[in-house]
Amino acid sequence: MKHLSFALCLSFLITGINANAQYYFYNDNYYDNPVLFEAGLSIGAMNSLTDIGGKKGIGKRFIKDLNIGNTQVAGGVFVNAIYNYKVGLRLEATFGKLNAHDSILKGITDIAKTRFNRNLGFRTNITEVSLIAEIHPLFIFVSWEGKDREPPRYSPYLLGGIGYFSFNPQTKLGRNWVDLQPLSTEGQGFEEYPDRPVYKLQQINFPLGAGVKYELSTFLNVRGEFVYRKLTTDYLDDVSSTYINPNLYEKYFTGATLNNALLLNDRQIQSATNPNGGSKRGSPTQNDGYFSFNLKLGFIIGRERR
Repeated sequence: MKHLSFALCLSFLITGINANAQYYFYNDNYYDNPVLFEAGLSIGAMNSLTDIGGKKGIGKRFIKDLNIGNTQVAGGVFVNAIYNYKVGLRLEATFGKLNAHDSILKGITDIAKTRFNRNLGFRTNITEVSLIAEIHPLFIFVSWEGKDREPPRYSPYLLGGIGYFSFNPQTKLGRNWVDLQPLSTEGQGFEEYPDRPVYKLQQINFPLGAGVKYELSTFLNVRGEFVYRKLTTDYLDDVSSTYINPNLYEKYFTGATLNNALLLNDRQIQSATNPNGGSKRGSPTQNDGYFSFNLKLGFIIGRERR
């Protein structure tokens, strides 16, 4: 409710500003309303930073551990309202895929070989709806009224907001893809691990990023944009903490679920774990994250003929 209240307050603020703003000329043929609207499409690339895969050496933070080979295609649709080019509020739906595999480290001979031997991998679809505020410093801190030249057609901007996304990590077993969350691969939901609740497949995230907008014509613009999603979960890839004693699975599962859990909780090529559990499987000190680079094409609504 707090996030919804914030969004409503921001909407009312923009509407209030609109009521007192002045019309101004865009060019010789059109003038702008104080609030312009924009609807558009985006296409780009999506990647993630999780416990799986990465680069050689000890796992590092952010871009230093990014493996470009895991990049997937992403796309989306959006609507945007922007006041005098200064601040905007955008509603956006984004769709993409993520994957990572320890097998990408094949041939590595340094400490990262332990991750290759761990032999884990995942894939997931991402569906996200986000509410994002834009800030355009070039128009906030520079007044173009009365200047001898027109305002620039380009505008760098910062963005931040809140999103709601769904994911479902899977891994391949034989020829089939198996959902990992129901298997409690690290004892999630087991009474023996009260600090490991079953993670939810729909969660909140916090998009943060930057971009540049350029007006192609009176009614079209293009954007280049980077958005990183800060997550509150470390289970985007179903890997976070330690191995558990596999004998526990018989207490909670039967049939195919039991069989899959026994096969997928520990897939090491050369096992060096304690058979009673407790050996390192992931790193719980940092939550997972994913990000996208997008090109956006927007159609501008609100300019009227003079």
